[in-house]
Amino acid sequence: MPRTLADWLHHYEALHPRPIDMGLERVGEVWRRLGSPRPAPLCLVVGGTNGKGSTVACLEACLRAAGHRVGAYTSPHLLRYNERIRIDGEDVSDAALCGAFERIEAARGEIALTYFEAGTLAAFVLMAESPLEAAVLEIGLGGRLDAVNLVDGDAAILTSVDLDHMDYLGPTREHIGAEKAWIFRRGCPAILAEPDPPASVLIHAERIGTDLYRLPEIAVEACGNWSLPLPDGQALRLPPPGLPGPSQRRNAAAATLALWALREHWRYSPEALAAGIGSARATGRLQRLPLAVETWVDVAHNPESARELANWLARQPSRRTVAVYAALADKDLAAIVEPLLPVVEGWVLHDLRPSSPRAAEPALLRAALHGAPVFTEAPDMPAALASATAAAGAQGRVLVFGSFLTVADALRAVQATS
Repeated sequence: MPRTLADWLHHYEALHPRPIDMGLERVGEVWRRLGSPRPAPLCLVVGGTNGKGSTVACLEACLRAAGHRVGAYTSPHLLRYNERIRIDGEDVSDAALCGAFERIEAARGEIALTYFEAGTLAAFVLMAESPLEAAVLEIGLGGRLDAVNLVDGDAAILTSVDLDHMDYLGPTREHIGAEKAWIFRRGCPAILAEPDPPASVLIHAERIGTDLYRLPEIAVEACGNWSLPLPDGQALRLPPPGLPGPSQRRNAAAATLALWALREHWRYSPEALAAGIGSARATGRLQRLPLAVETWVDVAHNPESARELANWLARQPSRRTVAVYAALADKDLAAIVEPLLPVVEGWVLHDLRPSSPRAAEPALLRAALHGAPVFTEAPDMPAALASATAAAGAQGRVLVFGSFLTVADALRAVQATS
């Protein structure tokens, strides 16, 4: 029997022959053997291609600002596995996770679970035992066959639909939207933050009879405050989101609409919404690092999130910008870098292979740049940051992006020098 958290994680990494095995039959059976734990009386589910983690952070912050005990489940983590499960604002302990995995192991029998499935069940078990008043749950992949979808959400948010994980979800936005829309439930609020949703999403929502909300036009004041019209004809005046980036008002609006739709099920107040939106934080989402030269990290790892990152960068004060880039080989590498080519002066390629066998080798990253200037191929993140800083200059800017693993390497490098 594994003893430490690292032992348990290695155990579940090796237990199933495939790292991803879409379907609810196996994990659903183990969940039922555990007593079908519901994380909290009030559950909100967040799915989509991008913006899930930021939206979860916003929902969690708003509910906590109203005085609720809240759990949050997100993936992947950056530095510690414990980040995936938060109870009342704190990451769960190693001991709590080991105890949950012991219970799962006793319940699963001969059923093989994936790493993600075991972690999802651990989140359900730990949250159900806390106890909590509300839980915010992030879908890991797709929606229909994701382990989080075992739980019937009282409300669901679909943040965006774009091309990613096509080997599992299908080759087009219509296919992907059809998979993601399965987080909706009959008679429950479904918030659609995607401004141009595939027809498959709308068709599924109508077929099952969900209570669908589309985001209204948002009026932004010169000071950064903004007004969100509500379905009852009123409007909320809200502060600038605590999270930077052009899509964060959209994420905050989706969170606000979901909580407004559930206003009879929590201590609803405009003050709590404003406080939560202004205070929400999510590590690795346009996060500035404490370095002498302006340095930002962002987990953008697909074409849509890269376009958002390029839009943000284009709005910043003009500076010589050097990108540190590394990504996984199963991504559309050329489509990820293409939006950033006009706003990045040069590139440093980071070799991510020591962190993941799925990483793209630097030669593939270089080919995806189609001749854009590459300053160096760095063997590790400290070398990559040093090269990018030197190339940017004292008045320049460094941007680190491409995957969660890339950002994690940058965060570790900065921690090691602080």
